[in-house]
Amino acid sequence: MLYQAYELQRSWMNSVSSVASITSELLANPANPLSYLGIGPIAANALDVFAHATAYYSKPAFGITKVDVDGKIYPVIEATVMNRPFGDLKRFRLDGVDDDRPKLLIVAPMSGHFATLLRGTVRRMLQKYEVYITDWADAKTVPLHEGNFDLDDYIDYLIEFLEYIEQVKPGQRPHMLAVCQPSVPAFATTALMNQHKSPATPLTLTMMGGPIDTRESPTTVNNHAMNRPIEWFRQSVIATVPINYRGAGRRVYPGFMQLSAFMSMNLQSHMMSHYEMFKHLTAGDEESAQATKDFYDEYRAVCDMTAEFYLQTVEEVFQKHSIPNGEFRHKGEIVDLTQITDTALLAIEGERDDISGLGQTKAALKLASGLAEDKKRYYMAEGAGHYGIFNGSKWRNNVAPVVEEFIAAHI
Repeated sequence: MLYQAYELQRSWMNSVSSVASITSELLANPANPLSYLGIGPIAANALDVFAHATAYYSKPAFGITKVDVDGKIYPVIEATVMNRPFGDLKRFRLDGVDDDRPKLLIVAPMSGHFATLLRGTVRRMLQKYEVYITDWADAKTVPLHEGNFDLDDYIDYLIEFLEYIEQVKPGQRPHMLAVCQPSVPAFATTALMNQHKSPATPLTLTMMGGPIDTRESPTTVNNHAMNRPIEWFRQSVIATVPINYRGAGRRVYPGFMQLSAFMSMNLQSHMMSHYEMFKHLTAGDEESAQATKDFYDEYRAVCDMTAEFYLQTVEEVFQKHSIPNGEFRHKGEIVDLTQITDTALLAIEGERDDISGLGQTKAALKLASGLAEDKKRYYMAEGAGHYGIFNGSKWRNNVAPVVEEFIAAHI
């Protein structure tokens, strides 16, 4: 009933949002005398903010059409090069640029948001690399006959994607960059590929704000996962996709629940953001107001995760700490992190990250005890929160150059 109740509420709020949007436009219309009075513009701006806050947001487009490289503008070619039931592999390349550029696989989180959340990451990396990204599917759109998708399948997808990228230019091993949650499966994938001497083993792996060992500086998110048994999650946050979606009958962790959890963690901050948006609109600062709108257009566009993937992640990563304890298995095979000897590792953390605390990603460097020290690097982005390490000015100006320098040193 949980999902059905949400769908009913969403339908009602969409209607309310539409009415608020129309009323805002009427009040702001120059033909309306009220638009020249104080109350008219104020009411119009308030309704505009309300309409934006209550609207439903579907999957956005990446929309990267051009990139500036050293003062020269290049058109961007976007293509889906692999189609899989639970996620595609997208490629971004610059038109008119040599295909011999290093290949970088960006592993987007499967944690409630679409891969487009990393639009800024892709755009910045396109300056130096041919970029691929995992474009995970919204679980509610995947029919039941496609089967299940868990953490083991996630790793299989990464291996398959890396093998595809290496085959594009045989002998040119790819690089991999994982943002947040996928640091764990990307780390495991790297260990397995090193262990099996795969020719597609990544040359470098960059892990950014990832929960490798959540016992280090535990956050509210970590404590929430630790303080309840796995059965609580199974019974309380797992829902069944309703019949109006292609994935009807699939058990999922709904994106709207993930969004609610993240919004509640910083509710005051989100409320202030919308208040600031209202003030910008009232002052006629459309550019600043639009920047806030653009952020929330992306932030509130959410997708569902399969129940088996979500529950396995909670149990293995946050409760059992299987990776740091050396007990993590992929389809029955122990993932031996000491086998990582041929992939350089970069761990990046944000000083103010309230989702993955300081030390959680850095732990990977110690766990890869078989890797030479000159192939390891740690970087803490001063003043950066969780999202700041992969998007925004701190990412572009401070973090990205570190990633580029690290990759260049290990080609």
